Amino acid sequence: MAVLVALFYFFYFALIGVHIIFVPKILSMSGMSAMEIGIIFASAPLVRFAVPFMFLRGFRLDGRTFYLSLGLMALGAVGFYPSLEHFWALLSMNILFGIGIALILPYVEVIALEYIGREKYGKIRLFGSIGFIAVALVLVRWLSSPQIGIGFLIAMALGTLLFGAVIGSKHKNSSVSECDEEECVFNPFSHIYLWVGFFLMQVSFGPFYNFFTIYITDHGLSLDVTVWLWSFGVVAEILMFYFQGSLLRRNLYVILWITASITAFRWLMAALFPSSLPLLALSQSLHAFSFALFHTAAISTLFSLYSARRLSQQFFFGISYGLGGFVGALGAGLLYQYVPTYLFIGGAIAALGAAGAFYLHARRVG
Repeated sequence: MAVLVALFYFFYFALIGVHIIFVPKILSMSGMSAMEIGIIFASAPLVRFAVPFMFLRGFRLDGRTFYLSLGLMALGAVGFYPSLEHFWALLSMNILFGIGIALILPYVEVIALEYIGREKYGKIRLFGSIGFIAVALVLVRWLSSPQIGIGFLIAMALGTLLFGAVIGSKHKNSSVSECDEEECVFNPFSHIYLWVGFFLMQVSFGPFYNFFTIYITDHGLSLDVTVWLWSFGVVAEILMFYFQGSLLRRNLYVILWITASITAFRWLMAALFPSSLPLLALSQSLHAFSFALFHTAAISTLFSLYSARRLSQQFFFGISYGLGGFVGALGAGLLYQYVPTYLFIGGAIAALGAAGAFYLHARRVG
């Protein structure tokens, strides 16, 4: 199962890499306006936020729903090809794609933690980071037309579909499963400070994910250096995934507020030294803590805290990467338009708020 999950992560995050890094450029090459591209990409985090609430109304993330989500993801990816020059068709395909990816990862994350455990999870999850950076380095040299880019998107989607389906078929006969329906009581706000921390942590990434390249090139660094800095952050992430096992034996709540505090320091460095390559590289090295270690600690916390494990993972991705990603992107856009020097100060404040929320949660639970 470990090999299958590693291959799934490779293709899934390569798919995410194509979608995040290249699809906006592909849509621009196809004649879409900036406003149209913005609307299309705003739909994905909103869908990711909305979908988990369906499962509080009787839906269940079981094997059948997982296979359906794989199909929606693949259908959305394939549908991009004939829809390239049609806004409403593209928006519809992106919503289907968003629903699919919102359901797929929580299901597999629970399987990974059940079979592999949190201490070895990182050594499997790092294949996702490898897939993300590999497809970026390859496609950047081949992206000569929108059709080639969408071809890569479809290929990564089919790889995700294949290994996801195999994992689903092997898992359905396992005795390890979600709690019984009558035992699956889930209240996403029963630990309010924890969820506030997840939300604010992803809000803090809004300046980074949406404006980091623009921000540092505006301060005199070249695009080549920018790509190197992105790659350096992913390498740091991979190294942390590989070596984080011993750290995860410690108190997970403490890890959450420490990594959020480190993230606040990271954004503060980017705010104060936007043209210093050594300090920006140091800032990027902290991606090991602010993403890799934080992510594993977060999903491991929810895995042990709630009996409805798949649902808790869905809400984690929905509230953090969904709602938090949407608010972070919108807030970063407003900051960079009106007070650009405060872009990463805003991110640091949000991360500090997350650290405070995690600290209060840790105090509450003892």
